[in-house]
Amino acid sequence: MNQKRAVLVALIVLFLGIPAGSQMTPWLQWTFLPQNQMDEIIGEASGETAFNHVMAMCGFPRDRKSAEYAGTFAEAQYVLDRLKDYGLADAAILRFPGGETWDGVKGELWEVKPGRQKLASYTDLTAMLAQGSAPADVTAELVWVGDGEPKDFEGLEVKDKILVTSGSAGTVHNIGCINKGAAGIISFASPRPLFDPLIVPWSGLYARSGAAKFAFCLPPREGVLLRDRLKHGEKITVRAVVETKTEKTELQDIVASISGTDANAQEVIVTAHIFEGYSMFGANDNSSGSAAVLEAARTLQRLVAEGRLPKPRRTIRFFWAPEFSGTIPYVKAEPERMKRTLCDINLDMVGDQLTKSLAFFTVMRTTYGNPHYLNDVMENYYRYVGEATRSYVTNGMSGTMNRRIVAPTGSEEPMYYYIGTHFGSSDHEVFNDWGVGIPGVVMNTWPDQWYHTSEDRPDKLDPTQMKRAVIITAAAAYTIASADDTLAARIAAEIVSNASARIGHQLARGLEEMGRTDTAAFPATYKRVRGYIEASARDERATVGSVLQLAGDKAGFGRYLAELQASVTGLEAAHLRTMDQAMRRQAASLRLKPVDLRLSVAEKKAAALIPKPLAKIKAEGFQGYQTAIQEARKALGTAAPDRSASRNASEIQLLCDGKNSALDIKKMLDTQFRQETPLEAVVGFLQVLKKAGLVNF
Repeated sequence: MNQKRAVLVALIVLFLGIPAGSQMTPWLQWTFLPQNQMDEIIGEASGETAFNHVMAMCGFPRDRKSAEYAGTFAEAQYVLDRLKDYGLADAAILRFPGGETWDGVKGELWEVKPGRQKLASYTDLTAMLAQGSAPADVTAELVWVGDGEPKDFEGLEVKDKILVTSGSAGTVHNIGCINKGAAGIISFASPRPLFDPLIVPWSGLYARSGAAKFAFCLPPREGVLLRDRLKHGEKITVRAVVETKTEKTELQDIVASISGTDANAQEVIVTAHIFEGYSMFGANDNSSGSAAVLEAARTLQRLVAEGRLPKPRRTIRFFWAPEFSGTIPYVKAEPERMKRTLCDINLDMVGDQLTKSLAFFTVMRTTYGNPHYLNDVMENYYRYVGEATRSYVTNGMSGTMNRRIVAPTGSEEPMYYYIGTHFGSSDHEVFNDWGVGIPGVVMNTWPDQWYHTSEDRPDKLDPTQMKRAVIITAAAAYTIASADDTLAARIAAEIVSNASARIGHQLARGLEEMGRTDTAAFPATYKRVRGYIEASARDERATVGSVLQLAGDKAGFGRYLAELQASVTGLEAAHLRTMDQAMRRQAASLRLKPVDLRLSVAEKKAAALIPKPLAKIKAEGFQGYQTAIQEARKALGTAAPDRSASRNASEIQLLCDGKNSALDIKKMLDTQFRQETPLEAVVGFLQVLKKAGLVNF
């Protein structure tokens, strides 16, 4: 009996294993680079070196001294010195005019009655003094004002008192100090007090010039103790001493490159912001991104210099700057270089140990307005590292990774990752801008539980995660920089492979939305969700077409791309048939006629309206076209534009490529964003752009 049972179990295992093997290939991971080149990058990239860069630049929050403002900031000098050590001979600091910034000098808060104890100190922890605080020497009684909302002040006399609040320091300061005459604020507001009761957020006071008072910020653990004493009726008097000043600043950008074999070829740029303001310090945000770019530069420089990787055809440029404020003047100062820059890989917060922060390692794609092969190159390397560092039960029950990509002193966690839709809020948006025209993506660990707080420190980082970030960055940049026609063909084919999944997602999404709709909304819903498939396919064809940038034989390669684009059209047609069949079935169940897809008069006009971009868009670089748009609005009497068009204005602009009609643009907006954009809003904004001299029809 036992023998029969054993045979039966063996047969079950055998037959269960057959379909599993046919459904997926967990033993197969691949990259665009040959395995020997990938091995060199993986072996050379060091998570420990990247982690050490973070320690050197941002080991702890510190008070920045006047000598740095007058000369070179410590982080900029550190990166420059390391680049020169690594042999990047053209490394330099570019300097642009800055402005002025608040600088803390001293800030101490002492309880003087009924006891004597130090409650907060800028010297101990710089985040404890809110940026923008004004000089003061005040002894005053504390008053508890709850969350600091207007209702919390009812019946309280707060003039010349120091207010204790669980609300935002800046918001309560404006209500209590500016409007009601309080002397200052003590806040223990925190974005995640239950996750970490020691978090102190980086806070700021944004009052009229000369009107600000001061605010101290406490960790929730300490603030709750102070709150409870006050709520129990204890009278507490404190003395606050604050010394601050204003410093003149200079924007310092660090640049270096690994030159390509073809001096006339395009470039790839890899970026990170090295400053999060001048008084805020963050290990993950963004010393981790800056350190990973530095280590990627070292890795590629050494591999190329030693002949372990062939020298790329195209130049790889590395760039560090103050967030936005340093990137904008750089792209404005380098218009010719921007014209030959293919894409931007931006690293912003890439080092958190994923399980500590309950995070994923993400790459945020470009929008439909900037279709580009960069997205699929990045996805290739994310997938490779993510799948290689997992253990699959179908590969056996040993629990070992497919490939162990781990730093010697880092975690042995899998790389939890996802490929995300576009998100801005970092320097890649400067490159994505209509006036610059360089597709850019951002790499990021999210969520970051310590984002913009005093606890964004190196102990939250993981050398293994840093190593993986360096590998993906270096491999992706090198792939694009070295691509010939053969490699470009592989990239294009993989775009089509990924497109099948992305268009399929829009089919599934559309079917779900259509299934949820009611009878009255059914026809409009069907037309909208059908547009998801059309818009997605349109983007995929444009993405395939972008690979022509990498080709030498433009004519022959163009024919190859046209065949791949036809494959995408075939996918589109198949999914539209599925959608149509589902529509007819649902319409019958609702006792409706099949939806009439003939265009309305307005849709016909929009389909014939094809905006073509003009040279004026890039004449003044980043955002240089905005003045013309504002003047056109006034001339047309549309100073208050439709909110939906205003919300999506930057994407409408990017979609003006001389191929997309106004109707296409509407569909592409609806596919990407949660809220639908009315067709008349799209047409109206395009008329503004035409009046501004930025497009013609």
